[in-house]
Amino acid sequence: MSSTSLVKQSPFIADTFAENPEPRCPCVLVLDTSGSMSGAPIEQLNAGYQMLLNELLEDSLASKRVELAVVTFGPVKLVQDFDTPDMLVSTDLEVTGDTPMGEAIEFAIDLVQQRKDVYRQAGIAYYRPWIFVITDGAPTDSWTAAARAVKEGEASSAFSLFAVGVDGADMKTLSEIAVRDPIKLKGLRFAELFRWLSNSLKGVSRSKTTERVALPAPTGWAEV
Repeated sequence: MSSTSLVKQSPFIADTFAENPEPRCPCVLVLDTSGSMSGAPIEQLNAGYQMLLNELLEDSLASKRVELAVVTFGPVKLVQDFDTPDMLVSTDLEVTGDTPMGEAIEFAIDLVQQRKDVYRQAGIAYYRPWIFVITDGAPTDSWTAAARAVKEGEASSAFSLFAVGVDGADMKTLSEIAVRDPIKLKGLRFAELFRWLSNSLKGVSRSKTTERVALPAPTGWAEV
């Protein structure tokens, strides 16, 4: 089904935008839930995601403008499609499988494009979408197509991709996939990471859709 037909055939989506016509700031979280994330890493990741939802809900503007989607890998799964924080349900992520990062990133890029099509059909303005990848390993699938798609998307301002490596992540491969330098997470400071993400999204949501926004420094959660 095309995005155009989706808008025309879904009164729920049309009603959502009619009730909340604010410009949208879409961000898709691409989260590694492979076996190596078991134990403390997945627990801290779940707690950090819940914190992100809570902090966005407390901001009257961001709660109307920020839309989150959640994609996990592996296998690649759409856990949460794009929606505003008040409509999202916190779900504890569980570890399983390997690390098909290339497929997950390509899936996220397609998801972003589909959402932008929905915005256009509904006449909703939007900010440059974010794709936020968090992983503690190396891709177990081919990632070269994903890397090409990222470079093309960044060059055309279709989206911005950020990559964060947890302890054990293949930072070299992440740097070949992402245009901007990937950041290494200090220990398991997911709380500080998601607080930074919340503050960054709040800052973007307060700006104009065409405005470039300086992001806060990744203080407290990034290895120097």
